Amino acid sequence: MSTTDDSLAQRYGAPSAGRRLTVLVLAGVVALGFLGWLVWAMLFHSNPEIASEEIGHEVVDDHTATIEVRIEIDDDIDDPECALRAISHDKAIVGEKTFSPDPADGPVYEVEVRTERRATTVEWLGCKAPGQPRYR
Repeated sequence: MSTTDDSLAQRYGAPSAGRRLTVLVLAGVVALGFLGWLVWAMLFHSNPEIASEEIGHEVVDDHTATIEVRIEIDDDIDDPECALRAISHDKAIVGEKTFSPDPADGPVYEVEVRTERRATTVEWLGCKAPGQPRYR
């Protein structure tokens, strides 16, 4: 140790070995907790019971719009729920529809929604299984 280091240690105190060990242990606990959460998220949320994606949509006329979606449903799900909404040029919701897809109809569905006035887009909210908190 040099004389500068000695004078700094005398003036401000030397760091204790116990404090350094405490910081390392706490950092290790936080890292293990994060790693555990990451593994939990990967195992339980990477393969949902129901998943969906929009293929395309079309505004047919002033009171009708359609959307084509792909829906993947596990065989053991009863009463899945899917939702969509039609939106006008001023961002107002002009039509909504909630339906239960039948797995026998196939993975691709074309859904028609009635609108109160002309829509400019159709927003696919997704599908959810019973007990699932949000649309996917």
